[in-house]
Amino acid sequence: MTSSKVLVVDDDSESRGLICEVLESNGYSVASVADGRAAREILEKDGDFRVVIADLRMPIENGLDLIRNLREKNNRHEFILMSSFISAAERKSAERLGVRALLDKPFRLSELLQSVSELVGKKPIEITP
Repeated sequence: MTSSKVLVVDDDSESRGLICEVLESNGYSVASVADGRAAREILEKDGDFRVVIADLRMPIENGLDLIRNLREKNNRHEFILMSSFISAAERKSAERLGVRALLDKPFRLSELLQSVSELVGKKPIEITP
């Protein structure tokens, strides 16, 4: 899987929109949804997404449950988990599930771009003000 397609999963429409805008302006193909269940539906239809960026706390299906459900189906996506608070137990669960990056909100968009670029093997483009 060498795609630079990214799926953003966050119930906050403003955060989701900003993340999508930054990723798209840096050359990524991006889709977004508001919860884990919708994310799984998209990923079942389109397996070309390389990276899934998910909020930890969402209604219907939270970020850890999303990743757990996807891992049970042996998917190969790379995961970035973000939240304003991540407990020690949640961090351990994320590590066990193979989450590649944990971003504490608020995070710098440059941190997000760096994490995504490492996962897709692409040199990050600098953010210009």
